[in-house]
Amino acid sequence: MIIGIGVDIVEIKRMERWTENKNLLERFFHNDEISLASSRRNNEAQTFASRFAAKEAFGKALGTGLSNIALKDIAVINSENGKPQIKLYGTAQNEFNKSGATKVHISISHEKENAIAMIILEKE
Repeated sequence: MIIGIGVDIVEIKRMERWTENKNLLERFFHNDEISLASSRRNNEAQTFASRFAAKEAFGKALGTGLSNIALKDIAVINSENGKPQIKLYGTAQNEFNKSGATKVHISISHEKENAIAMIILEKE
C-alpha cells in the first residue's frame, strides 16, 4: 500500500554555486554522495541537484517535511547497474520508521537546467 508520494525539482545552477563551498556540501550530503559527485567532474552539480531533489521529495512523501531530519542522513546511491536507491541513517531512519513505511521507491532525472526526483513510500 502506498503511504506517501513526494516530488521535487532543483535548478542545477543552484548546485553549481554550492560545489564551491565544501562546508555546505558536507552539511547537506552524505560522504558517499560527495564522493560520487566528485567522480563525475563534468556532471557534479547535476549529481548534487538530483540528490537534493530526492531529499526534498522524501520529506514530502513522509508528509512531515524535513524539520526533524539532517539531510546528510539521506543518501542517494546507485546500485551496480546504476539504479538510484535511498539509504537512510540516523534522523532519517527514525522518521521513516515512525511513518510506518517499509520500502522506498525513487526515480530521478535531469535535463539541461533542472533535476527532478520522485519518492514513493510503501507499506508492505
